[in-house]
Amino acid sequence: MQTISRVLQEGKENGILVRTGQYKSFRPKLLLLLGLFLAVLVTIFIISVSTINSTGLHSVVTTVTSTFVPCREDEPNSLGKWIQPPTVLMHNMTDEELLWRASLWPRRKGYPFKRVPKIAFMFLTKGPLPLASLWERFLKGHKGLYSVYVHPDPSFNAKFPADSVFYKRQIPSQVAEWGRMTMCDAEKRLLANALLDISNEWFVLVSESCIPLYNFTTIYTYLSQSKHSFIGAVDDPGPFGRGRYNDNMEPEVPITKWRKGPQWFELDRDLAATIVKDALYHHKFREFCRPACYSDEHYFPTMLTIEKPTALANRSVTWTDWSRGGPHPATFGRSDITEEFFGKIFDGENCSYNGRNTSMCYLFARKFAPSALEPLLHIAPKIMGF
Repeated sequence: MQTISRVLQEGKENGILVRTGQYKSFRPKLLLLLGLFLAVLVTIFIISVSTINSTGLHSVVTTVTSTFVPCREDEPNSLGKWIQPPTVLMHNMTDEELLWRASLWPRRKGYPFKRVPKIAFMFLTKGPLPLASLWERFLKGHKGLYSVYVHPDPSFNAKFPADSVFYKRQIPSQVAEWGRMTMCDAEKRLLANALLDISNEWFVLVSESCIPLYNFTTIYTYLSQSKHSFIGAVDDPGPFGRGRYNDNMEPEVPITKWRKGPQWFELDRDLAATIVKDALYHHKFREFCRPACYSDEHYFPTMLTIEKPTALANRSVTWTDWSRGGPHPATFGRSDITEEFFGKIFDGENCSYNGRNTSMCYLFARKFAPSALEPLLHIAPKIMGF
């Protein structure tokens, strides 16, 4: 009673009118509400116990979950969210975000879904693709077995028709300078974007001047049955090999692991992911490999020699003619496209494939000028099989 009196007194002091009769009538209503609340709780408890006894606790949880948290293929808790390739290649991720995202790849062997492995053809270009129609013919009829990615100069906007294999296949790009680390960054950007499609298993780097030397089925079989990835990694003791080495590369990059190789490569998914996640060697090459040290000839061969040496075939599958000398290989135009010319490529040398000697060493070739397109389209069915 003292408490109630104190409340009434405080109410009076604050200008609030509280009558004793009103307080007395409020108390039964409060008790009634409490009773109703307890009755509802008891009813819910009885229904829950009955349901569990008849169907089991798991069924109750499943029913509640399926009612309030529907699982669809487009939601984050669905496997489909992870196995579907990006529908749009243009995105707003920074390079750091892209490389981080692409570095998240499955560690467990095997896939819990039907997976058809694909070849990712990655075009590193300055701008237009003058030989696009040859590649169109090469890829025709093989949808679902390949992906296409184009990294041009950022000022270039490709305009291909909707039925083209190059339609909307341009990725966010940045300037790539020959001989500098920005060229390797562009290649990593291509690899990272291609890794976002979990079905891509083999990654082929080509330029706008490259052509395929065989039909798609032959190349797909060659890559899919190979036990190695194709990237050159040579220990050159001369001025254009070890002569470009900088002692500041130590200790992460010892001179005994310093390698040189062609820029154009083919890698499997494991090696592609190894390149994309790298930050340690990238820092060393950015700081200490500058012209006359050319990163695109040394970074990947050296890093993979250190990290995954047994996975390398130690040769490229892209033919290039350096016989004319100079810093750039020979370029071939209309007059060069003959059966004799391709005969020299096909029969030029022997190499090792899965531990056996073979004369089939090259799957692609470069450099071909735009003027070579017409004779290439004419000779392709007979010479290249497409």
